[in-house]
Amino acid sequence: MGSKVIKKKGMDVEQVEPGLTPPPASSAPAFPKKPRLTGKSKKRDIPEGLWSKCPKCEELIYDRELDDNLKVCPKCDHHGAIGSRERIHSLVETCSFEEIDANMESVDVLKFTGVASYASKLAAYKKKSSLLKDAVVTGVGSIGAHRVALGVMDFGFLGGSMGSVVGEKLTRLIEAGTDRGLPVVIFSTSGGARMYEGMFSLMQMAKTCGALAYHARQRLPYISVLVNPCYAGVMASYASVGDLILAEPEALIGFAGPRVIRDTTQAELPEGFQTAEFLQKHGLIDAIIHRRDMKSKLVGYLDFMMTRRRSAG
Repeated sequence: MGSKVIKKKGMDVEQVEPGLTPPPASSAPAFPKKPRLTGKSKKRDIPEGLWSKCPKCEELIYDRELDDNLKVCPKCDHHGAIGSRERIHSLVETCSFEEIDANMESVDVLKFTGVASYASKLAAYKKKSSLLKDAVVTGVGSIGAHRVALGVMDFGFLGGSMGSVVGEKLTRLIEAGTDRGLPVVIFSTSGGARMYEGMFSLMQMAKTCGALAYHARQRLPYISVLVNPCYAGVMASYASVGDLILAEPEALIGFAGPRVIRDTTQAELPEGFQTAEFLQKHGLIDAIIHRRDMKSKLVGYLDFMMTRRRSAG
């Protein structure tokens, strides 16, 4: 660093004022770079499957809390999808359920091919859910004091579509209820008939309704419970002919989807179209029941309907 001499007039004193000189040129940076961290991040890895986001209110919910609440959001009461086995467990008395036709499986009669073959789809869904052979579980169990023929559809298996196995299992369930003098309760959730089976799937509509007609002749009750979503061939057959038709809150129910109806009719659809609340207002559904209250309500309805049958018989 250099210095310069400054002289002031009228004064004999010389003042030395320090001066600044630029630092010598150097290729090295003035400040050393921050070293990179080569070790593992301290951020903890959160295992998958612990939290779920509610599709309605978008709140994060602890999965165990969601399971304890039967897949109903504790924040906004949104009813999420629930498996058939889990639903049966929430309805029947402990160790009272006896499954019927548990090993019945679909067959690719038409040798259907497309983006993926029907056979490969069936194999993939069976592998995904080892407890399911098809889209419905049927059996006889106790709900409260009542022995009932119970069928529960599962949307997780090929969209709950109704093929030959679904129709056959439900028909056999209804016939078992008729032979044993039991009420029938069916929980329906479906995208409709299984088109991989063509006309065979559509025949199930008539077959199941025919079995229910014989069941009704014995003055035995049939309770149909509609679960989100319930559409097309299932809704157009056994799901809509119950002596009592129940539904879960905000369940979507109909024959064709809203977009198809809007495009076909070229008209704006009313608010809440095809929801359980809309259909109850227009007389199709008798009652909308929260999932946590379903068992107690079914017990009450069965008490009334079976008492009436006994007094009439």
